[in-house]
Amino acid sequence: MTHGARPDLIITTAVWSVPEAQRAEALATRPLLVLMHGRGSHERDLASLIPLLPAEAVVVSLRAPIPMGDGFSWFPPAQPGLPDPIDAAAATDAVLAFLDALPTVGQVGLLGFSQGGAMVTQLVRFAPERFAAGVVLSGFVVAGELPGDAVLATLRPPLFWGRDVADPVIVQSAIDRTAAWVSTHTTPVVREYPGVGHSISREELDDVSEFLAATVL
Repeated sequence: MTHGARPDLIITTAVWSVPEAQRAEALATRPLLVLMHGRGSHERDLASLIPLLPAEAVVVSLRAPIPMGDGFSWFPPAQPGLPDPIDAAAATDAVLAFLDALPTVGQVGLLGFSQGGAMVTQLVRFAPERFAAGVVLSGFVVAGELPGDAVLATLRPPLFWGRDVADPVIVQSAIDRTAAWVSTHTTPVVREYPGVGHSISREELDDVSEFLAATVL
């Protein structure tokens, strides 16, 4: 399912909220929420948020496929907010392949932070009808047009975008690009959290849980 020219990437590690022995039954009867961490982090970072997310969901936190220092990354090093679209396509293919290998799954929601937030928008652009809703925290949309954009402009799936307007990491051009894209391709819920910086607050998580309960559960 490779959309770009980069070598295939593979998701090899994930943390689940449900034990393996119970997973197939849980996936068949409950919605799935896919978590994707930020640059240089790891799967256990966002997994720590599972107790604060809706208990009705089966949650899986993925490890990005590219080693980076003590952590992992979805894209090779680049200016924050400006990854190579071909690299972004390779990472998107890896997540879709991971999901394809799961047992029968019902509703699927996406949640990502920073680079992981970019992965949320990538996934809904590559597979517009596959995901019930997306949550982008301090994230952005990768530059360029994708075939799924036209479908999204019609479907307008629900998408939560939370950030600090003074985020010190994501460049302004990426913020402007994302603001324009979410307004024309999704049904957006946009929230601003002053003082959070490039991070996630408890208030933001409360808003996210409310959003997921209304759109995915």
